[in-house]
Amino acid sequence: MKSHEVIKESCKKRGIKKIASDVGISTSLLYKWSQPPEASGSGSKNPLDRMINLMQAANDPQMISWICEQAGGYFVRNPNDKEEGDYEVMPATNEIVSQFSALLSEISKAAQDNAITDNESERIRKVWNALKSFTEGFVKCCEEGNFNKMLESK
Repeated sequence: MKSHEVIKESCKKRGIKKIASDVGISTSLLYKWSQPPEASGSGSKNPLDRMINLMQAANDPQMISWICEQAGGYFVRNPNDKEEGDYEVMPATNEIVSQFSALLSEISKAAQDNAITDNESERIRKVWNALKSFTEGFVKCCEEGNFNKMLESK
């Protein structure tokens, strides 16, 4: 789905007038953002496209992570085909089990004193994100039926 289509669909739920009012912009600007760039030649780049341009220029997904956190979620990058190596189903499955074990180990270490510090939370988050990312790569390869493309980085 293209960015202008996302905006258009999202505005249907609450209404374009209500959303424009809540955001503090005109309805005409919101309508422009919900149209393809070439339609009417308005040239008004929508905030979703600007956000992607900003993230790509910075070459850092931190901004996208922040947006995901604001929405109550967390960003997990899909594996990049160019970064994928070759390995088979069993080693990949074993790696998922190993990373899950590492997560449980971090949680157990952190919880030994019945309190979890900020540093311990950060370590748990780091291991959890690695597990989510690797597992997403595995699921993607399962969906494609291509097990020779498993994500190699741990």
